[in-house]
Amino acid sequence: MNEGIQTAYDFGGVVSSPAQRNRVLRNTYALLAVSMIPTVLGAWIGVSTGIMARMGTGMSLIIFLAGAFGFMFAIEKFKNSATGVGLLLGFTFFMGLMLSRMLAAILGLSNGATLIMYAGGTTAAVFFAMASLASVIKRDLSGMGKFLFVGAIILLVVGLINIFVQSSVLMMTLSVMAAGLFSAYMLYDLKQVMDGGETNYISATLAIYLDIYNVFQSLLALFGIFGGERD
Repeated sequence: MNEGIQTAYDFGGVVSSPAQRNRVLRNTYALLAVSMIPTVLGAWIGVSTGIMARMGTGMSLIIFLAGAFGFMFAIEKFKNSATGVGLLLGFTFFMGLMLSRMLAAILGLSNGATLIMYAGGTTAAVFFAMASLASVIKRDLSGMGKFLFVGAIILLVVGLINIFVQSSVLMMTLSVMAAGLFSAYMLYDLKQVMDGGETNYISATLAIYLDIYNVFQSLLALFGIFGGERD
């Protein structure tokens, strides 16, 4: 009986006490750190093989949408078992692969590697700032969720439009807005875990990972636009 309770708890059972919330937070941070490994691996394979660069924009978009939403649906379905962890790691590999097209373009710049390091360092700084802020804010931020969701939908729709419009000004605007929006989402998602609003560390990791991914991608685009140097 105790073993069954422990298993349910480990994969996101009901959490109420501060000690249990802290454990969910630690598990989230640990899984988040591990998830970066398949992300880097997927990005490296994508850049090395050029598999995404050889695909057309339309095909890349279809693969991204189908793969991302398919993975997210499956992760939520199996979030209370070890299968959910495996699916999450598979998803992060997929997302790294999807990011490889942008990384390859940035690496084509003479200072591309430096820009990637700047984007990564800035993203890490944003994460630690949001985590620190979430730990000291006493106010309930659950009301932010609906506004952030609406903002994310607007960004998605405008981003899809810009795939066909190909406006550099609109892309720059979207990148600035996305960096701000997903930084706020990061604060919201971290606060949810700390307050016990999210009791499943697999779901929490998925949400925070997406926040980090989108902030990094947005910053990388901005650094490429404003700081990119060509030979």
